[in-house]
Order: sequence, then C-alpha cells, then structure tokens
Amino acid sequence: MGRLEIVVKQFGGMSSATPRAFRAPGRVNLIGEHTDYNDGFVMPFALNRDTVTVAALRDDDQVNARALDVNQGLSFKLSDEPQKETGGWRDYVEGIIRILGRKYRIDRGIDLAFSSTVPMGGGLSSSAALLTSVGLAYVTLAEADFEREELALDAQAAEHEFVGMRSGIMDQFAAVFGKKDHAMLLDCRSRKIEQKPLDTLTDAKILVCDTKVQHSLASSEYNQRRAQCELGVKILRRHLGNIDALRDVTPEEVEAFREELPEIVYRRCKHVVTEDQRTLAAAQAVEVGNVARLGELMFESHRSLMFDYQVSCPELDMLVDAAKEIDGVYGARMTGGGFGGCTVNLIRKDVEELFRKVVADIYAGSFGFEPIIYAFEAADGASEIEL
Repeated sequence: MGRLEIVVKQFGGMSSATPRAFRAPGRVNLIGEHTDYNDGFVMPFALNRDTVTVAALRDDDQVNARALDVNQGLSFKLSDEPQKETGGWRDYVEGIIRILGRKYRIDRGIDLAFSSTVPMGGGLSSSAALLTSVGLAYVTLAEADFEREELALDAQAAEHEFVGMRSGIMDQFAAVFGKKDHAMLLDCRSRKIEQKPLDTLTDAKILVCDTKVQHSLASSEYNQRRAQCELGVKILRRHLGNIDALRDVTPEEVEAFREELPEIVYRRCKHVVTEDQRTLAAAQAVEVGNVARLGELMFESHRSLMFDYQVSCPELDMLVDAAKEIDGVYGARMTGGGFGGCTVNLIRKDVEELFRKVVADIYAGSFGFEPIIYAFEAADGASEIEL
C-alpha cells in the first residue's frame, strides 16, 4: 500500500465524507540565504519530497487534524480562542486554517490527515510544505476565489502570527511555484520568478547532506538576525536617503559607512549585500552551464554565512570542509536557516560514490554518526492529487 493510500485509509477512520488529496513539496536552496526577508534574491528548487494532506469540509466549525507520522491529533472549533506558539505542528495547521478562514470568510471546519516525506528539522522547509498542503486543501474545498501567490503569502503570515518565526517568502513560494527540473530565481521584492533549467549543469549532480542535528537556538537567532539587518537599514538610511531594505544597498556602500555600523551589524549587512550579488551571478552560471563558477559561488556563500552572518555550526562546517577535499566537487554550502540542518553540494556525477563514502567517514569520525545523504530532484509545486 502506497503512502497516499495509507493516508486515505487513516482519514477514513476520522470521517465518512468523500475526501480529496493535496500535496506540497519541501525545498532546497541552492544559494541566496537570509536574503529573502531583506527583499533580496534567492534560488531554491522544490524537492521531490512532499506533504500529502487528505481532507474534507465539515458542516460545522469543528477542525480535526491528524499528523500520521507522529500519531498525534488536534481538535478545535473556529469559534474557540486561537492558540499560538505552542511549539508544535498545531501552530502550522491552526495558523493556516485561521488565516485563510478569516481572509476568505470560511466558516466551515475541516477534517484532515497528513503525512510527509520531507525530512523534519533539516532546513528543507517541511513547515512550508505542511502550511501549503493544508492551506491548498482548505481554500480549494471551500471553493474560495484565491490566487496561488496569495496562498504563499498567507502561509508566510501564518508562520509569523502563529509560529512566531519571522520568515521571508522563499520557502512558501518554492512550495507553491516549484517547477520540475528547474531552480527558481525569486526576486523577493517584486515577487518575480524566473525558472532556470537545471539540465544546463551537464554531468553535474546535486546532493544534500543532513547533519542530523538542529541546535535549539535556531529560531531565536533567526529573528535576531532579521532585527540586526533592520537596524543596519535604519542606520544606513541616515546616510543613503530613502532605502527600504538591504536590497537597496551595495557592498561598496556598506564598506563606506562601516564605521557608522556596530561591528556585528556591519557583518550582517555585508553578508546580505554580497549574497544578493552571488545569487544573481549564480543564476547566470546556471543559464550557461558554468558549474565551476556556480560551485565557487556556493563555497563563497558558505564562508559568508559562517564568518559574517554566523549561522553555521561545527557539523555544517565539517561537511563543507570534507566536500572541499574531494576532486570533482564543484561547490558546497549550508542551506536553510542554519545552526544545523543540511548542506547542498554540487558534484560531478562520476564521484557520487566516492563523495558519499568520504563525507560519511570524515563526519562520523568527528561526531560519532553518519550524515544522511540525499539525491533530490527538482519537482513541481503544490497541487491536488487525483484519488
């Protein structure tokens, strides 16, 4: 029995209604880290791993949800007082249902069950996959007149309001607008998307290494980094005039006013403005199939995230250093919010077996356990699944 059939069967134990099924993928970000909430550029692709939600509307305002992977459930009424920042998956499910219910004036509850193949806690956006899968189910079943871009923005709003994570838009846009065999260059200000075919990267392959660790300070440090960037904009605005975000600042301008910025704020700003330039250069490298240049930019990105933005950790650094020693590895960098999670690696196809062995051995020698190494493919964004 396949995963979808299992979810449908479990849903049958919750409701006698005829269900419909929906899916939304996780993502890996090739380059452009911590730039989305600074109105900058990112280049993720949607994974061929997703969250599947099977659901049916109710005639009352009751919401019943079941997380099959952890065998947990929740129930609430839309008329109840909302619960926020409980620290679990409830925040995502209740958050997106309440945000969408409020926006589209949906007064009916929903029964739903979900299961995910997106690795949890690995910085591969399992949260956006859940938000988008449940959200797409709710607005589709309620026959709301919605736009896909609005769904992505509503998923972001749910994460802000109910989870307490002030995320940018990258994860949600990747979950909604991913395209098979393409990476997405997303302008996080205009929300313009340019799909870049990955088949230009001839004889290259993308592998993702999961450290299997997630340090507890990730969420608080993420919000702190965002606040430091906002302080940098406030200070630089005194000298540069009307700027709205670090997107509006060049590396030369950051250097020119370095003495005006607290050292830690200078380093945060330096990362963001140089990362934007790296991301645009990486998009050009993908277009022309310049894997060597793309790899260089990935290594540069990791150094910046390590030293200037300070969101890496020993486990991530070890994986990047190990990859760097292998002939045939073009580039490697941490991907996601940081403090654990995954690295993304661009390698020559013929060194995959060597890469897996060397990286696993080096990592295990330092930390006592091996990383999980995935070979993901770029997939389409959220959709309904025919039952």
